[in-house]
Order: sequence, then structure tokens, then C-alpha cells
Amino acid sequence: MEEYFSKIIAAVGEDLNREGLIDTPKRAAEAFKFLNNGYEKNLDEVLNNAVFTADTEDMVIVKDIELYSLCEHHLLPFIGKCHVGYLPRGKVLGLSKVARIVDMYARRLQIQEKLTKQIADAIEHAVDAKGVAVVIEAKHLCMMMRGVEKQNSVMTTSVMTGIFRKEMNTRSEFLNLINR
Repeated sequence: MEEYFSKIIAAVGEDLNREGLIDTPKRAAEAFKFLNNGYEKNLDEVLNNAVFTADTEDMVIVKDIELYSLCEHHLLPFIGKCHVGYLPRGKVLGLSKVARIVDMYARRLQIQEKLTKQIADAIEHAVDAKGVAVVIEAKHLCMMMRGVEKQNSVMTTSVMTGIFRKEMNTRSEFLNLINR
């Protein structure tokens, strides 16, 4: 990967022997691997047996989970927050596992729409929830730095499954709680 970053830097007209660029291909390769380390993970590893029996059927919400991803179309970052809610059916996730699931999928080349669905599907699968709600709000540097150059636009995506899709009261409760 270092070799490819060297070629990219040279192709934009830079001198790879310039003091500030001498180790840049190596650093860029390491950063790119880190930013895409979600490919090295799977749901079972991320969950690490942190699914627990619980005598609750009330809504569980984790909101404002920071996320950082790379747009698969331009390889530029999108940055935002994710809100996750689910209605348990006798099983709950360890709290940190919700954030780890978000990170696992965000740390891949992505589009926000697909990312939102992947998170919802993973939570639903992990705990056999009665329903899952995921909302992501993000700013996309591909829209801010190039193209239309709109600095204040925020993309919002949502996926609602099960009872969140069928019952407007449940959906409304979730949306009201994440907007507090």
C-alpha cells in the first residue's frame, strides 16, 4: 500500500524526497489500514459473549455514538453520530457492544444508507429484538470539500425494524428520546 501512496503523491506533482513527505506513504498506509479495520472484525468477535439474559421489555437506547467512516465513492471521510434503540425480547447487549458494532461497520468503505441498515441488522440478529431503530446524522467531506461545497449540510438516515416500523407510538417515543 505504501508503494501506491507514493505513486499518488508523485502523481499530484509532489517531490517524495521533500523532508515533510519522506515517511508519508508509510504513515498514510498505516492510517488507511486503521480507518478500514472493520473488515478484520465480525459480529461474534465484537459481541464477545456480551449478550445477557434480562427481564426487561423496555426500550434500550444508546445515543450520540460518534462515528467516522470513509465514503466509498471518493474515499473522503464522513463524520457524525449514531443513535440506536431496541426493544429486548429477554436478551440485552453489553453497553459498549452497541458502540463497537457501529465502529465495526463504520470502519469500512461505506455509504451512510448501507451503514445504517448493517447496524440495525446486527443488533436485531444479536439479541432477537422485537424491533430496532437506528438513526445516523453525518457530515460528508465529499460534499463539503469538493463538488457542491456545502459546508452545513447534514445527511440523516434511519432504519426501523419490527415494532419500530409497525407501531407509530414506539417509533415516536424513540425519536423523541434521541432528540432531547
